Amino acid sequence: MTTRKPTKRDNFNALLAIPAVAEDAALVEFINHEIELLDKKNTAERKPTPKQVENAGFKADIVAWMEPDTLYAVSDIVKGVPSIVAAGISSSRVTAMLTQLKNDGAIVRTEDKRKGFYSLA
Repeated sequence: MTTRKPTKRDNFNALLAIPAVAEDAALVEFINHEIELLDKKNTAERKPTPKQVENAGFKADIVAWMEPDTLYAVSDIVKGVPSIVAAGISSSRVTAMLTQLKNDGAIVRTEDKRKGFYSLA
């Protein structure tokens, strides 16, 4: 079993647990400020990466290309969606996008004989 490396938050909290540090108001104020900065950083709104923007377009193309009440294998989508064919996207990347679409509720995944198929929700 491996132990995880302590985070900045873990280290700041450990410092606050030391009696000598807890008695120093300036140090406590500094440490609490640093913890607030960590909280602010973790909740900051981030803009999507260029790859995420590109994938959003491909996901929209996949949903637009699919027809109701039809099951599609990943290979069907890789070979059938014009924008994916033109870009030469790998089947593993398409699978990741399909999983995201499934999690968003846009499509449904079903299994038949241990092979995954996708259809519109």
